[in-house]
Amino acid sequence: MAIMEKGQRNMAGRPALRLVLADDHAILRHALATLLDAQADVQVVAQASDGREAIDATERLRPDVVIMDVGMPRMNGIEATRQIHERFPATKVIVLSAYGDSAAVGGALAAGACGFIIKRSDIEELVLALRLVATGNVYVSRELAEQMDIGELTFAARNHGQQSTSLTEREREVLQLIAEGHTLRAIADLLVLSPKTVEGHNSRIMAKVGARNRADLVRYAVGAGLVRTDRLSDTG
Repeated sequence: MAIMEKGQRNMAGRPALRLVLADDHAILRHALATLLDAQADVQVVAQASDGREAIDATERLRPDVVIMDVGMPRMNGIEATRQIHERFPATKVIVLSAYGDSAAVGGALAAGACGFIIKRSDIEELVLALRLVATGNVYVSRELAEQMDIGELTFAARNHGQQSTSLTEREREVLQLIAEGHTLRAIADLLVLSPKTVEGHNSRIMAKVGARNRADLVRYAVGAGLVRTDRLSDTG
């Protein structure tokens, strides 16, 4: 992770919005950081390549806003958003996604995001979202907002939230890593847990979601938005 400590005030003397930018595509992340840093009232203080790094940067730097990609390895953006919202409620999160529908937006809002921006939006709309979210508002990309109504988004957020509560925070982490193809022993090493503890998590996850094998777990993980399809393990 590249941490870039920067000044706290813009040229007008007002406090700048301090951002953490999380995306696993390095070229896109650096390009976006450059565009955002060009704004007089915005400063990117850290970059992260996955959800865990985004949480670490938030804990250390306490930014005003985190811009969070959805599909990242080790921990996806929705789970990272959920943990940041619970642990650091003063930090707002804007979810950044390549696609969007009522289920995707509802899942992000249920996790605690205050904004949802699709990646084909222009930089002016993203900066507008940053300023609105930082002052306590909720913002959804214009393109998506025109296709959805508030009732649809509220229903999707409530429904997704109810589905998510069946698994604990640790179980969601383990499930994503299983779907990405990691062995239980490798997961134990990544999470600094004993193999027996991870085996216990795996058993409880399978029982909760009604899975009979790893392929069922992968399908559930995709449906729950915990992992994107290009990170799936080879389940046969």
